[in-house]
Amino acid sequence: MAGLGDKAKDFLDSDKGEQASDGALDKGAAFAEGKAGGHADQVQKGRDAADDRIGSGGDER
Repeated sequence: MAGLGDKAKDFLDSDKGEQASDGALDKGAAFAEGKAGGHADQVQKGRDAADDRIGSGGDER
């Protein structure tokens, strides 16, 4: 029987999960850019690094 962690990983590895994680990361990055004032490049690098670790990664925004 698959555990909750396995189910979450399976979801994040799916197309629907990738879209959901990308949307959440994009919203978080937009919020951080608004607060970071002039550090948008670092925020984007952090967003991309997180995307590489979650789901299938890549640049599918």
